[in-house]
Order: sequence, then structure tokens, then C-alpha cells
Amino acid sequence: MSEIENIKYFVLLDELETSEKLITLGFGELQNINPSNDFYFLPFQLLSQGFERFMKAYICLGHFHKYQELPNFSYIKGLNHNLEKLLKDIVDNYYFDYDRPQFELDNKFIRTDPDLKELLSILSEFGKLARYYNFDLITGNTKIGVNTKEQWKEFESKILDSEDYEKLTDLNLNHEVYQKISTYIIIVFERYISAISRQFIFRCLGEQATQLSVSNFFSFGELYEKDFGKRDYRHQTTKYKETPKKVHKRTVLDAFQRKVNHEYKSKKILKSDYDGDWPFYADEVIIECRQSHWCIVTIDRFDYALNGSAQNRFKLENPHDAGMAILGVSLSNFIKMAREL
Repeated sequence: MSEIENIKYFVLLDELETSEKLITLGFGELQNINPSNDFYFLPFQLLSQGFERFMKAYICLGHFHKYQELPNFSYIKGLNHNLEKLLKDIVDNYYFDYDRPQFELDNKFIRTDPDLKELLSILSEFGKLARYYNFDLITGNTKIGVNTKEQWKEFESKILDSEDYEKLTDLNLNHEVYQKISTYIIIVFERYISAISRQFIFRCLGEQATQLSVSNFFSFGELYEKDFGKRDYRHQTTKYKETPKKVHKRTVLDAFQRKVNHEYKSKKILKSDYDGDWPFYADEVIIECRQSHWCIVTIDRFDYALNGSAQNRFKLENPHDAGMAILGVSLSNFIKMAREL
């Protein structure tokens, strides 16, 4: 069997590692979008580059596996920045059946899913021309790109229902609408990346491709239905790392207040007893309502704000922003239960 020469082997490894970092950072920046941050340019830039580099590296490995040689410059250049074209080249030429039921699910998804097609199209437009949309508009460029931010927001609007629009007017819950959107989109992309990455895991592109992907895309290839939308990618972003997390470690005085102060109502809730989507990573929490107004939740002996008034009064982070609750899963029912105590 032919071997990829050393310098090209390590360059391919570098491309896979770079693309994996760009993609995960892009997911994190999508999760950072909230009522006070609508800087879509950064996740667009990260994801468009990450997906393009990933698919081009994949095509190189697929071509080598199939023909025992790497593709030439004109082949890769001809695919340009078009993510849809890159994916079509993969599924038409380098996507192999590994004889498991999951393959049929993956194959159908990457070939026919309309959400994936639309999202890749928007990112493709961004990569080709739309990165400079504002300057094209300013300078009167006749080859002006599309406004990808507007296209993206149009896609987002299709995700929302009437309850979500009501939440947008509620300061306690409006951040959850943004989380719902980012979770939905990330699930689409996770399905896509995992479907492609499983080709590495099942050695469909040969042993060298599997070796090259172990340290980067194997973790995506191990994602299945139960795993999609569960990862918090924000931890890798500079914005999230540099934002101090406002939490409070409970003291003896706090325990005393909860026990004797009749204006502090509290209740322990277990995941095993809860009917619905459990939003927390911990299996048990204590909800508390102070003076019929301030709602908090205690997780592993730390307090977090359930509603905006508690966030302002006690300078606490909400569980989603603190990384203690699953993004995209609402806390509204816990606010309601706390207020009813």
C-alpha cells in the first residue's frame, strides 16, 4: 500500500487539527450570541474556514485512498470556497458504506437535509464574497455579495414559535431563545460533522486517514442521536474564559436563613422525579424563592440566579451562563416552581 510522504502527512494532520479548532470555536461563538451580543461575523468566519479546510483535507485523504495519490492543485482549486460543492464531491466520490444501520441515517442526512443545505449555502456565500459585503456596498462593487447576516436571521426566524417570541420580551427568559437557536443550528452541524467523521472511525478511507483523525475528529465521529446539542463549546472561547463567573458558595449563615427565615421558601428537586427535560448537569438541585421575588437555584452548594431580579440583587450568574445548565433547555418551569413555593 502506498504511503503519504512525511511532509504531506504532517501538513494534512495540521489541516485537520486547525479545522477542528476553527469549527469548535465557531460553535462556541454561536453559543455566545445573546441579547447583548449579535457579532455574527466571528462564528461565520470560523465556521466557513473550518468546514472548508476540513472537507478539503477529507477529499485529499479520500482521493489518496481511492487512487493511491493525492489530488493535484487544479482539482482542489476548482472546488473553491463552495461548501455545498465540497460536500457533493465527498458524497459522490469518497463516502463509503461501512455496513451498519447508522450509515443509512448519516448518508440520507448529508444528502437530503434542507437545513444543512441552507446553512452551508449561507456560509459558502460568506466565504466567497459576503465577508466584504459592507465594503462592496460602500465602494459600489458590481459583484456585491449577499447579506449573509440577514439570510442567517431569516433562517433563525423559522426555528422560533409564538412562545419564543413571548420569551423575547421577558428579561428572565430572552437569553433562552438565543440558546434554542444556537442549539438547533449546532445540532445540524454536529450531525453533518459526525456523519463525515465516522468514515475515519470505521477506516473507510484507510489506515492513514484514521491515524490522522484520532486526535481531532474522532470525538465528533463518536456523537450519536442522544449526544447532539449537549456540548457547551463556549469554554474554549476567549470571551467566555475572560468573563468572571458570578456565583456564591453557600455558608452556614445561608443554611440557617433557608431553615428559619419564613420568607425563604425552598425545595429539593431530583432529576429522577422530574417530569420533563432536565436542564441541569447535576442530578439534584434546590430551588429557592426569597420574599416572593428573588428566585435562585443551588447546585453543588453554589447559588445561581434563576430570574433577572435575583441576578441583579445578588450579583449571580444564571445557570446557563455559568455552564451549569444545558444550553437550549429552558429553566422557565423552575422559575415558575420557585415562585409557587
